[in-house]
Amino acid sequence: MSESNSTAIDAMFAVGAHYGYSKTRRHPGNAKYIFGTKSKVDIIDLEKTEAMLEAAKAFVASMKLGGKQILFVGTKPEAKGKVKSAAEEIGMPSVTERWVGGVLTNYPEIKKRVIKLEDLRAKKEKNELDMYTKKERLLIDEEMARMSKNFSGIVNMKRSPDALFVVDPKKEYIAIAEARQNDIPIIALMSTDCNMKEVTYPILANDGSVGSIAYFIDALVAAYKEA
Repeated sequence: MSESNSTAIDAMFAVGAHYGYSKTRRHPGNAKYIFGTKSKVDIIDLEKTEAMLEAAKAFVASMKLGGKQILFVGTKPEAKGKVKSAAEEIGMPSVTERWVGGVLTNYPEIKKRVIKLEDLRAKKEKNELDMYTKKERLLIDEEMARMSKNFSGIVNMKRSPDALFVVDPKKEYIAIAEARQNDIPIIALMSTDCNMKEVTYPILANDGSVGSIAYFIDALVAAYKEA
């Protein structure tokens, strides 16, 4: 193992990236990536995780060089804050509240709703909603709040994305299914309960810890910025 790999593995170990789920929850295809089991909890082989991370970083760098767009997805509480800030840092769209069915498989229809949100925001900014009654404005405000929650992160997504980054494919199974249906490459941070064959660039590691999630997202963002 090289010194740089050793340093990366030490850093992953420090954030608890090696902790998987209980052996009983392990996906059968992940057995060869498990270092061992301690107190019934699977311990992930971080040397293999490091190799997966490097492959994902190389792909992310190629996205930057090709001017491609990556949609960041993470709606679980431990992930949403980091997913949102990371996507904003490199000017990418994100979904952090809930996945609205059709974002990938029916993008033209989703885009219409995003345009409506932008239009309502612009009208409110210009006080053009004052023509409505108080009750009507209240209903419009409620609709805007609902649409903002669902679509704020994809306002800058002017076309269907070229790739997807997901935290916990099992949690985001609808997003995974839509990406696979559209042949969109998927990078995913996933724990031992997930099926690695469902994604293009799997990163097997702890996907339930804030520290572990942040470590891997930071690594991918750095690879994008350095490309």
